[in-house]
Amino acid sequence: MKTFAGLGPYGWTDALQLNFNTLPGKNLVPARVIVQQRGLYRLVTDAGEIEGRISGRLAHGAADGAYPVTGDWVAVELKADVAVIASVLPRATAFTRMAAGTAKDRQVVAANVDTALLAASLNDDLNLRRLERYLATTYESGAQPVILLTKADACENPGALIAEVETIAFGAPVLAVSVRTGQGLEALCALLQPAKTAVLLGSSGVGKSTLVNRLAGADLMATQSIRENDARGRHTTTHRELVLLPSGALILDTPGMRELALWDAEAGVAEAFAQTTGQVDALAKDCRFRDCAHDREPGCAVQAALTQGTLDAERWRSFQKLRREVAYTARKEDPAAALATRKRWAQIHKLGRARMKAKREIDG
Repeated sequence: MKTFAGLGPYGWTDALQLNFNTLPGKNLVPARVIVQQRGLYRLVTDAGEIEGRISGRLAHGAADGAYPVTGDWVAVELKADVAVIASVLPRATAFTRMAAGTAKDRQVVAANVDTALLAASLNDDLNLRRLERYLATTYESGAQPVILLTKADACENPGALIAEVETIAFGAPVLAVSVRTGQGLEALCALLQPAKTAVLLGSSGVGKSTLVNRLAGADLMATQSIRENDARGRHTTTHRELVLLPSGALILDTPGMRELALWDAEAGVAEAFAQTTGQVDALAKDCRFRDCAHDREPGCAVQAALTQGTLDAERWRSFQKLRREVAYTARKEDPAAALATRKRWAQIHKLGRARMKAKREIDG
């Protein structure tokens, strides 16, 4: 039985081999999607790169969010100079968001990612609330987050901003990097392992493509500078591309996403806000009413902590906003989900308490 050793550098594993062996069809071979752009695909197979297209059966039968995306492993049938994608292998991880312009369709941004590099520029556009969304999405996907604060050389006081970001990172590594000076790149490279996939997520203009070019040692991705008048970037990358770096690591560049509407991310929000939910649950024991909603009820210990400043008000409002957003999306997708929302968030608070307890035990 063929083992497809040529795909090893792209992350092919024994587990993928077992999944592939269960597929019907004698003329199929595995491939990984390395470029996806407007329905067109570039794939890498055991024999090298080839253009790809989706089979008619997959195009008409795939469920929402099941179409191949960059990073996916697929089974293809080779025909002359094109590979016909017959099916998508089960995903180990998937970054999912609500598709633009709709409240029901989901969009998978990247698949089979090990590490998510959440990029934000150390300038006026640095937004903690946006980073919280990216963290929630990362935890929901199953990947491990790393926060990259780019353009550190252009920031007069990076230490203060790094400290702010660390307050919402909750254990995720925070690296300040500069492509111009090389600051932080050695630490970043140490996190990127051969045959492991990292994805770059962030707004336009934060330097994602410039960073990929530096790591690759070549100008592979188009780049453009941030506008000086508002510190925001111009949209440059228009497709998702998986790049094999000289180090053997894989990195996936994505178009900038200023807005990231959450999709089915209860667990991800719980993980990103575990510290906050742990604090709130501890405070709730002193609320006057057992079923206190921590809003306007008299004798609410949570509201008292917010007034006193012992509970971060911005962090609490962000948590509440994301929780409402996730619940709303679930109800739009499935009316029956409204009934289950309270039970799910009870489990989320339980996870938050467990995470806080584990962190206290580690800290000693």
